[in-house]
Amino acid sequence: MKILTSQQIRYVDAETIKREAISSLELMKRASTAFYNWFIEKYSNKSTSVLIFSGVGNNGGDGLFIARLLHKSGYSVKVCIVEYKNQYSEDCAHNFRRAKAENISIIKIYNEDQIPDICKYDVVIDGIFGTGLSRDVTGIAESVIGKINESGAKVISIDVPSGLFLERKTTFAVKATETVTFQIPKLALFLPENNLFTGNVTIIDIGLNEQAISESDSNIYFTEKSEISKLIKPLNLFAHKGTVGHALIVGGSLGKCGSVCLASRAALKTGCGLVTAYMPKCGVQVIQINFPEAMAIEDRGERYISNIDFEIKPDAIGIGVGMGQNEETKKALHDFLINNKVPLVIDADGINILSSNHNWIELLKPDTILTPHPGELSRLVGGWSDDYDKIQKTRLFAQKYNLIIVVKGAYTLIIDSENIYMNSTGTPALATAGSGDVLTGIITSLLAQGYNPIDSAKVGVYIHGMTADFTTKSINPRSFVASDIIENIGNAYNNLEKIR
Repeated sequence: MKILTSQQIRYVDAETIKREAISSLELMKRASTAFYNWFIEKYSNKSTSVLIFSGVGNNGGDGLFIARLLHKSGYSVKVCIVEYKNQYSEDCAHNFRRAKAENISIIKIYNEDQIPDICKYDVVIDGIFGTGLSRDVTGIAESVIGKINESGAKVISIDVPSGLFLERKTTFAVKATETVTFQIPKLALFLPENNLFTGNVTIIDIGLNEQAISESDSNIYFTEKSEISKLIKPLNLFAHKGTVGHALIVGGSLGKCGSVCLASRAALKTGCGLVTAYMPKCGVQVIQINFPEAMAIEDRGERYISNIDFEIKPDAIGIGVGMGQNEETKKALHDFLINNKVPLVIDADGINILSSNHNWIELLKPDTILTPHPGELSRLVGGWSDDYDKIQKTRLFAQKYNLIIVVKGAYTLIIDSENIYMNSTGTPALATAGSGDVLTGIITSLLAQGYNPIDSAKVGVYIHGMTADFTTKSINPRSFVASDIIENIGNAYNNLEKIR
């Protein structure tokens, strides 16, 4: 699913009206009805009192149309029109006239004294500004948004929280509990810095013209279940352990050998036929007791890796988990990178070592996958001023070295030299020790099974997130641990293969 800019969204809206021979008012009706259907499913009790803040543009028109639909269905609705200017859009003016004729309670707000007591209402719907906002919020709109945010009320924003910029940093906007956005994902809704404003985000279909969307150029995508499902390779009836990939996991040091155990288990659970762990001597007994399905190769170092040397021929390698940054380990990694020709995933201390030895990055083969958390990313690409700057710096880094960077976090980003893919699965349950080690094992396994690197990253991140989605009711997110990810990988596969 493409993520588009505000200008592209306006184009798609206009083309939908043109190509489907409908009025702008009809498109507004589609959007408002879709929001209404979502709302009544979530708030089916018609005694729910609703306060709607509408602007004077088309987002305000949506708010007024939604007010009409809710009023007609028996909800208690009050509308406040925020008069930040005295010129209404044509469709907003139409819905204002219709709402008045239908005896909906409406007040116009020119100054702060006219703002009602927000706390008296069960739900607030925010429809002041939409995606076209291009300047900082001031005047009465600023006062209203401030009052909404101070109220602590449950707030649902129509399309985007009022005040949120789509293409640059936002410092002041409605702090929505939920945002119900119209069909096209907006990058700003999924950035960490904007979570304070967006709350939970739901995408609803409003019948925009699919051809117009497909014609809009974008290199930013929101990954969907249907897309990932199509990427899953079928399992051949005559497959055996020697035909579905051999993954090598390199890492571990004294006190950190569990990370290799987690990555190795995840690799095997994700479907490769063979997994070998390469560890310092202190880790071999640990993994063979903890995970007997794995084979193990002992490094000559007792407490840390000092010389990465093996005779096996793996199909993919994951390196860095729990590895530490001993000087001998750094040299071992350098020597390994000089000679490596195998598809590679680098995580944790592997990334940290590269960050302090930038000239070694040129040793990486094209499409090597790096999986940094935010701290590791900042050491790798440098600090950033905001999320947009972070994305830009990561894109330039990926382009310079022809790498794939998996920026871990909520809505994990997968950035290669051409595109950005935003993951749609996962919950805060994944913020747990070992979660990244498991992801390394999953992606390495997919590489070993013959997935190309970008698909390995996309599928791996999606499956990793799905395991948390599945367990929201059975495991409290606070109690979720990395082993729970591994145990639910099979459930993720079952779910993805159902929709083929």
